[in-house]
Amino acid sequence: MVPSRSLSSLLALPALAFFSLSVSALPHPRTTSSPATLKLAVRINSYGLKNIAAADRAQIQARQAGGSSSISATNDVTTYTADIGVGNPPTYYTVLVDTGSSNTWIGANKAYEKTATSQDTGGKFYVEYGDNSYVEGEEYTDIVTLNSDLVIDKQSIGVASQSSGMEGLDGLIGLGPVDLTQDTVSNAYEVATVTDNLYKQGTISSEVLGVFFAPASSDDSSGELTFGDFDASKITGGINYVPITSTSPASEYWGIDQSIRYGDTPILDQTAGIVDTGTTLILIASDAFEKYQSATGGTLDEATGLLKISSGQYDQLSSLYFTIGGVTYELTPNAQIWPRSLNSAIGGTTGSIYLVVSSTGSPSGSGLDFTNGYCFLERFYSVFDTTNSRVGFATTEYTDATTN
Repeated sequence: MVPSRSLSSLLALPALAFFSLSVSALPHPRTTSSPATLKLAVRINSYGLKNIAAADRAQIQARQAGGSSSISATNDVTTYTADIGVGNPPTYYTVLVDTGSSNTWIGANKAYEKTATSQDTGGKFYVEYGDNSYVEGEEYTDIVTLNSDLVIDKQSIGVASQSSGMEGLDGLIGLGPVDLTQDTVSNAYEVATVTDNLYKQGTISSEVLGVFFAPASSDDSSGELTFGDFDASKITGGINYVPITSTSPASEYWGIDQSIRYGDTPILDQTAGIVDTGTTLILIASDAFEKYQSATGGTLDEATGLLKISSGQYDQLSSLYFTIGGVTYELTPNAQIWPRSLNSAIGGTTGSIYLVVSSTGSPSGSGLDFTNGYCFLERFYSVFDTTNSRVGFATTEYTDATTN
């Protein structure tokens, strides 16, 4: 969920691997400021998604139009979730984890249980989804427990009184920039995010979030979020940082500038776009996508909305090179294809080869010409640094993996 500058937002469920965070039922405050890590585990939803590309495309088009973003309650292959505790003693709620949004709210399926720490602020919140589903309710502040090392006092929590479209989820925890909360609550211009409060309350010494995902098709299939720093054990080189882009609307999110080439052929000149765990695919402007399709020989598959290639074409596939802040990141041929073991989750056929690069549906020059989604982030460690207004990337043991 990335709210717009009014009291409404357009969401699109992250079409990603389903993750749950380990949490402790007996939280205790930390006495020192140091990084804390939440381990993730992966699960694929059984009902899957038909036309994954259309779901991601609708999301980026809403952002380009100045709406908000990042969940569509029905079009998800898989989802990231965390079981977070609210109150004292805590009641646990299964919520969506999203770096493309910044509000935290609960109550979509499981009712909010008030305790002595619950405080009604008198504010109202309302979120409208891209598929016409919605949530509305009241704002409270309460203790939020992510795990025993990550306990937040007086965190803003939206409590849903009515909602639709959040099947299997109780709400959302937003880890994006605080600006995205502006005008989402009736009696506040903006509200502090979970990461904001972890920093302000001294739990972490830097407002930094490190994100690691292993490919869903790998033997590991795990991931983690690190608050306050990055996990050096997960990277194979240094972190290379770039400032948040100044180009709107990408600048409202975790936006960066990059260029892309396929082999030796440039397909997208340097332009602005975003990095988002809430998008499954790698989306590029339609003119860049046409060049990519021509170079790969892929044909559009109606069932999945993805480009489909033959095994012979896969053998001839070149790497994609993303140049970000003067550093080039190689997305290998294997990293450009959907995990073949998960074809059924997207409505594909067994043994077929589908490419994970798709079109934004609009030409370059929109101010948001690409989204580096999960299929990019599972190959490169990412760091979202609020303190210094920058995003960082590093290679991992999975950068050159051939598990797909």
